[in-house]
Amino acid sequence: MLARVGVRIGLPTIPLFMLAGILFGPHTPGLALFENPADLKLVSALGLVFLLFYLGLEFHLDDLVQGGGRLVAAGALYLLLNVGGGLAFGFVLGWGGAEAFVLAGVIGISSSAIVTKLLVDLGRLGNPETKLVFGLIVVDDMFLALYLAAIQPILAGARDLATAALAFGKALAFLLVLFAVARWGARWVGRLVDIKDDELLVVTFVGCAVLTAGIAEEFGVSDAIGAFMIGLVLGATRSAERIRGLLHPLRDAFAAIFFFSFGLSIDPGDVASVALPVAIAVLLTVLFNCVAGLLAGRLHGFDRERSTNVALTILSRGEFALVLAALAAGAGLDPRLAPFIAAYVLVLAITGPLVATRSERLARLLPERWFPARPAPEPAAK
Repeated sequence: MLARVGVRIGLPTIPLFMLAGILFGPHTPGLALFENPADLKLVSALGLVFLLFYLGLEFHLDDLVQGGGRLVAAGALYLLLNVGGGLAFGFVLGWGGAEAFVLAGVIGISSSAIVTKLLVDLGRLGNPETKLVFGLIVVDDMFLALYLAAIQPILAGARDLATAALAFGKALAFLLVLFAVARWGARWVGRLVDIKDDELLVVTFVGCAVLTAGIAEEFGVSDAIGAFMIGLVLGATRSAERIRGLLHPLRDAFAAIFFFSFGLSIDPGDVASVALPVAIAVLLTVLFNCVAGLLAGRLHGFDRERSTNVALTILSRGEFALVLAALAAGAGLDPRLAPFIAAYVLVLAITGPLVATRSERLARLLPERWFPARPAPEPAAK
């Protein structure tokens, strides 16, 4: 009901699903639909898997390869500003070295789930700048896989470099194998999903997505990355269009539960104790994302409107930050981390989609001369 009312006044559904989780969760007075958010853990995980699987279906590997140096440069700039800025902020905050590395990931890495859902809700999947957004998400997620492998020894307090290198190597090897299959093995995988019956096709691609996500976790890679990569593979097959159509209802239903479950885990009462650090972190994130997104758009020859779309679409933080909060709590790090991450993510997960829907208005505040039009290529001589 919240989402239906919100859509009527032009609000995106993501923050409204989250708000429903907060209002009817165990941390808010009144009716609690779920006393334990973990009750929805499996269904919520499927929501994340389906969202990233759909992102893989929409993203073509050729776009990543053809993006080449410009995409790598844009992704590197984004990570340098956001992850580097997050790490510096963590050290200035003075909560500890391990805590600073956790904050680097929390502040530096965008929410693939929210970004994907936002692009769907706003109808921007066909926009020219969306390929750049997808490319930045891919670079972001590739870094995320390596970051998770690297931070595990830090959280565990490991002093053995060989153990850390082995975990990192396993994650990297798994990613390279999936990338190779996506690049050169799509034709053979396509035979697996060359099925006329819709029911069997749904069972097959859901099985592929969940199985690959589970194997990815076993290799120390995010399950979301595994789902994205198998989506990338299936997106290059002849059945890709049918899979996208059949996946839509699954993606939307499970994604709604994912964001609702996300809201269940947030305790509004924890916000006050870390309000100042959260406010500073949010302002830094907005600054870093806007600079990185606008420069990436300019690098790719986009005008101010499309460059602003890039900058504001990738602003939200979400599921990965909560994963880091859980890892930090399990490792016994500073107890202020959990409420900080919850409040920080809540603010950006709600404001990110809201400002993205108004990106065209905000773009008018930027001088057009900052985004010179790239001249059209001259026709080839006959």
